[in-house]
Amino acid sequence: MERTPIPVEERSEVTGGEGQPLRPPGRLARRWAAVRATPQAGMSTAEYAVGTVAACAFAAVLYRVVTGGSVVTGLTDLVESALATLS
Repeated sequence: MERTPIPVEERSEVTGGEGQPLRPPGRLARRWAAVRATPQAGMSTAEYAVGTVAACAFAAVLYRVVTGGSVVTGLTDLVESALATLS
């Protein structure tokens, strides 16, 4: 998906405090205004890192629960009762 920059209008008639005219924004100011005006898409690097750590922590907890004694016993009992029903 290609982004097109949002045009920023030139502001040559803006006045500052005490009625002093401000000079029009430079190229950097126009570019920064265009960047702030565009919507963000996706995550930043820090958000990726936090999301990855959270996913790994969730996977570790899930692994411990599934491989715990009670879950294995429950699944074994369920499979044995299903096989007993078929016999």
